[in-house]
Amino acid sequence: MSDSQLSQLSDHYLTALRTHLEQGRQASLLPAHELGAEAVSLGLETLDLAKMHHQALETLILPTCAPVRRNEMTLRAEVFFTEAIVPIEKTHRFALEAVADLMQFQERLGQRTLALADSHRELKQGISERMTAEAALEHSERVSGQLLRESRELEQQLKDMTRRILAADEAERKKMSLQLHDDIGQTLLGIHVRLLALKREVTARYTGLNQEIATTQRLVEAAVKTINQFAHEFGIPHET
Repeated sequence: MSDSQLSQLSDHYLTALRTHLEQGRQASLLPAHELGAEAVSLGLETLDLAKMHHQALETLILPTCAPVRRNEMTLRAEVFFTEAIVPIEKTHRFALEAVADLMQFQERLGQRTLALADSHRELKQGISERMTAEAALEHSERVSGQLLRESRELEQQLKDMTRRILAADEAERKKMSLQLHDDIGQTLLGIHVRLLALKREVTARYTGLNQEIATTQRLVEAAVKTINQFAHEFGIPHET
């Protein structure tokens, strides 16, 4: 704002206030409001307009005025000034409201940021748990598959040994049966124990894997039963 603009506004204020005082009770407050809007456009504050008002009063209300006249003019001038600062005060109110809105927005943004951070942590935890579960499932499936292959290989060995036993004489059958009971039986028992441990580690949601483990257990149990039957037939002591 230049000095010429301030001087021009001061002259307008003096003229408008003089007219307002001369018109008395019939005076309109619209000129005062327009002066206030002009002051806002120039970036003036309430204090700036108050100084301008004081200077105008010193010019308009002369020391020679009667006290009653002076009081009357002062009161009317206050009404004029009050109307003139309304546009300035509105900008203050709007500014305060804008600040309040900004603070509320920042608070909501902070809450959403915290919520987003919580969601991100939960997502990472969920991904980690899923990866851990998948790794455990993959390990369990791999171990179960290996045990299943071993069980089937031992089952084939059992069939081969059975054919050899049936083709051998009595002494040879006892010897082969004893070897069958000691070697293959212990191996099958070890597989059975490993399957039990593996089954405890697998959660209920992996139904397919549990079924596969159960199938393998049944194969092992059938093989052990067959071994015990052979041992009994050939009179070999054994544990059930």
